[in-house]
Amino acid sequence: MAKKKNATKRILYIASALFLLVIVVAIIARSTGIFGSSNEATEVELGDVQLRTVTQVVTASGKIQPEVQIKISPDVSGEIVTLTVAEGDKVKRGQLLARIKPDFYQAQVDQAEASVLQSKAAEAQRRADLLQAESDHKRQDALYKSGAISISAFETSENRFETAKASLESAQYNVQISQARLKESRENLSKTTIYAPIDGTISVLNVELGERVVGTSQMTGTEMMRVAKLDLMELEVDVNENDVVNVAVGDTASVEVYSYPNRLFKGLVTEIANSARVQGQGTQEQITNFLVKIRILDPHNVSFDKTGADDVFDNNELPVSSTAMPNFRPGMSGTVDIFSHTVTGATTVPIQAVVVRDFSKLKKEFGGTMVDSTTGGKQAEEDLRRVVFIDDNGKAKLVEVETGISDATHIVVLSGVSVGDKVVLGPYRVVSRTLEPNQSITPQKRPTTTIAEN
Repeated sequence: MAKKKNATKRILYIASALFLLVIVVAIIARSTGIFGSSNEATEVELGDVQLRTVTQVVTASGKIQPEVQIKISPDVSGEIVTLTVAEGDKVKRGQLLARIKPDFYQAQVDQAEASVLQSKAAEAQRRADLLQAESDHKRQDALYKSGAISISAFETSENRFETAKASLESAQYNVQISQARLKESRENLSKTTIYAPIDGTISVLNVELGERVVGTSQMTGTEMMRVAKLDLMELEVDVNENDVVNVAVGDTASVEVYSYPNRLFKGLVTEIANSARVQGQGTQEQITNFLVKIRILDPHNVSFDKTGADDVFDNNELPVSSTAMPNFRPGMSGTVDIFSHTVTGATTVPIQAVVVRDFSKLKKEFGGTMVDSTTGGKQAEEDLRRVVFIDDNGKAKLVEVETGISDATHIVVLSGVSVGDKVVLGPYRVVSRTLEPNQSITPQKRPTTTIAEN
């Protein structure tokens, strides 16, 4: 019995060792490509190379503001004694808006007028003195020439005459100074009355009747109100420095205002800032944007003549339906899609098909040459290129491509592929990392949908 048990144990040991040996050999064979992965095809998603019209779009968000908006601050300080408008009122150019208490400035005018009269009286006195000094000097001159008086007496009369002329000239300057002060006082008095500078709407009113305001001649001054043209509105957005290079004045745009969902409005880029707006400067979160203004072309708030709007807008880019006139208010939020460039009949591929690969790390044959990761025993430099994988009779063919503009779904390919080629779209990890040239591929099997019968 002991001998049978020992034989049985020996057989079990040998069987276990053989089983482990088979597993190790299988793992080594699979890892080296002797069988398994070298013949097993990778399931991938395929797409077509097509001719399409591609429009490059730059998207940004911002606030709606009037194109023309004037801040009104008083030039003089005082109490508001008249306020003729309320926020939202429509005004005409030259219409009275407010009046500041004029008593102090009227008193200054009265003082300046009295000063002018006083300086003119002094001028008349100096003129009379000059005439007297001139008459005395002529008599002294005649006596001096006849030898009746000494030279010192003659020089004294001459000095009095020159002094009288200088006094008259000084008095004339004093009159000019007094008149200038009178003019300034009258201007300050006139500035107590504030009129509308343009036709528009009172978009902001910051003051009340009886409130005291500070004039801009002393400091920044009190902003009393704003007059804006609400029928000319624009969207101010911040565009990232990487996208602003694709935007130009005159580009058409599609504007969506959050207050009016599911509606699009025509827009036109009218201004691009030259200076950047930097947020978080000096930190890792630093963001550099440029202010871009987009005029809203569709009628809003009140009807106005938009002649020429359709001349700059391509209706093929954005179909816009005619609906009720919207009422835009300053400060509303919105999003804009700026159509920076359009290419028709372009060779395109789905955007996920284009990936970046490091050619220095590829060890498979490509283009008839061997691309290896080492050169002369040294690690090769990084060589990043844009590529797509084409289905070449069940094999993944790596093709370097030159790309152009793109939209949300497709990218223009300038060279490398042709219409009708099948390109690999996914899975993303396979396309971007694991898929290699000449690797076997097969289209993914789409799940079938079964409709239950009643």
